[in-house]
Amino acid sequence: MADPVEKAAGPKIRFTYCTQCNWMLRTAWMAQELLQTFGQDLHEVTLVPATGGVFRIELDGAVIWDRKEQGGFPDSKQLKKLIRDHVWPERDLGHVDSAVASHG
Repeated sequence: MADPVEKAAGPKIRFTYCTQCNWMLRTAWMAQELLQTFGQDLHEVTLVPATGGVFRIELDGAVIWDRKEQGGFPDSKQLKKLIRDHVWPERDLGHVDSAVASHG
């Protein structure tokens, strides 16, 4: 029987966040949102504590969000769309997509 941990490789998401800025709860919430939406399609979600005001999200080693470059934090809809658009562009995000479509 195969080990359930050894599954097909999916995307790896890495959050690096500033502990001095108390961004752990925000980061954990974002990670939970991705796990809730994409579930076992994700290979791993990693939280990396850092200092110096850093908040960065990487997808398979490529930076997809940097607080200093983008000027803030993504909301959950933005983040889910970023991940989806890079990994599963044909995937329907349900209410996230319909809410964006109705405002755009």
